[in-house]
Amino acid sequence: MRAAIVDRPGVIRVGDVPDPTPGARQVVVKVGACGICGTDLHIADGHFPPTPYPIVPGHEFAGEIVELGAEVPGGWRVGDRVAVDPSLFCGYCTPCRSGHGNLCANWGATGDTVDGAFAEYVAVPAANCYRLPDELTWQQGALVEPVSCAVHGVRRIGVEAGERFLVMGAGTMGLIMQQLLQRAGASVTVVDRNTTRLTRAKQLGAVAVAGSAAELDGETFDAAADCTGAAPAIEAAFDALRRGGRLLVFGVAPEQARVALSPFRIYNDEITIVGSMAVLNSFGAALALVAAGAVDTDALLTDTLPLERYPDALALMRSGAGLKVQVIPGGADDA
Repeated sequence: MRAAIVDRPGVIRVGDVPDPTPGARQVVVKVGACGICGTDLHIADGHFPPTPYPIVPGHEFAGEIVELGAEVPGGWRVGDRVAVDPSLFCGYCTPCRSGHGNLCANWGATGDTVDGAFAEYVAVPAANCYRLPDELTWQQGALVEPVSCAVHGVRRIGVEAGERFLVMGAGTMGLIMQQLLQRAGASVTVVDRNTTRLTRAKQLGAVAVAGSAAELDGETFDAAADCTGAAPAIEAAFDALRRGGRLLVFGVAPEQARVALSPFRIYNDEITIVGSMAVLNSFGAALALVAAGAVDTDALLTDTLPLERYPDALALMRSGAGLKVQVIPGGADDA
């Protein structure tokens, strides 16, 4: 089959690899669509430490089951349409046994630590598959994974109706976060340097938008979510909190990145800072939200490219020209 392969950081190609075969409790999925996210850029650049090389990346995907492992439960059939949670938790380490599988000591994920879905086919645990309603396209199904990350993030930070939130970053994750916060009753201000993205944030219901934190003119917020992973944005979000405020570090920063925050203010103003790592018991809820139309997928899906143009898809993602860039292994007609 054809697949995108990162041989080592900075060395990316599309080539032939062996077709996957399912393990006893796995299924093989024919990939309908797979989205690119910031983690894929980190993997391409060698900035995501868990990743071994070479690897076929791709962890935001949906498709059709085409083969079943010998011990897959009878509820699954060839032809079933699925969205797939990429999480691979060991189940026996202390975090797993305490209900925090996303912090697994042996953490893995399809497309991050084992071969993923920028390919024609991918083998995944049957237990990670969720039935995709017929009314959802492959592209919408591939958006469930990023929505599930945002669902976990919202649960981590908490939100009450009437709260004023600041969202740093109006990329795909920032706009998903904005929509979920608004659905929970918050009013949301969005900051991004990209004016096109700010226009979209406004269309999606942001009460205000700004090109930088400096444009907020000292306004303060009950809580803030950084969806950029950029140290200056995290610092600006922290500075914009009221006393007793909360900060969610949601964007993926490079491992070596550092921020300068006032420990006195954390103490004196009782600022709460929380992180949010990937997916945790949130995939089913995310699928329900997408199926219900609670997330405007049309506003997020901007670019699709065939598998053979995977390097171009990465470049488009880096450019910031669109929002969610997806690869369609079978071609645009299969989207």
